Amino acid sequence: MALLLCLGLTAALARGCLHCHRNFSEKFSFYRHHVNLKSWWVGDIPVSGSLLTYWSQDTMKELHLAIPAEITREKLGQVANAVYQKMDQLYQGKMYFPGYFPSELRAIFREQVHLIQNAIIESRIDCQRHCGIFQYETISCINCTDSHVVCFGYNCESSVQWETAVQGLLLYINNWHKQDTNMSLVSPSFTCLEPPHLANLTLETASECLTQH
Repeated sequence: MALLLCLGLTAALARGCLHCHRNFSEKFSFYRHHVNLKSWWVGDIPVSGSLLTYWSQDTMKELHLAIPAEITREKLGQVANAVYQKMDQLYQGKMYFPGYFPSELRAIFREQVHLIQNAIIESRIDCQRHCGIFQYETISCINCTDSHVVCFGYNCESSVQWETAVQGLLLYINNWHKQDTNMSLVSPSFTCLEPPHLANLTLETASECLTQH
């Protein structure tokens, strides 16, 4: 079984992935300005307006990811188009009975969160087809800047590839840490990844060793 280790720190959650899409502002501005046309009950208007106003912030609160909230442009486009399609269909309807409109908005919101979670996690699955360090381009859901994710794939076909991959990982970790703190990261916790321990190293023990940091 191929295991996956993503390297990086989870940034403080602030906003949601969908707001990084080029059509988000235009679409949600339209949705907010037409809320009052979608319900017979005046109580639905402030509830629905609040859902739309805090859509991005609430999305990040609901993601509950232990990995950085970063998504590829392709997957962001797929999620955004799915959400816009659902929202446009909802807005094409006539006046709804009390409580229906905010309920439908919540359903679309929950589906969006699920789609984003899957998209972020699926982006890491590419690492399962690699042996060693792998990097791919993403967008940060925190501030919409271009970013990249570095991860380590364990899908090695030979002991030689495995040893080369592990040594490459150790080199990457040390270089990364030196850039941040000007200190070496070599520590007793990583001796399980160094010769002569590689001969008896399993994927499970390697994962446990690496994830200690």
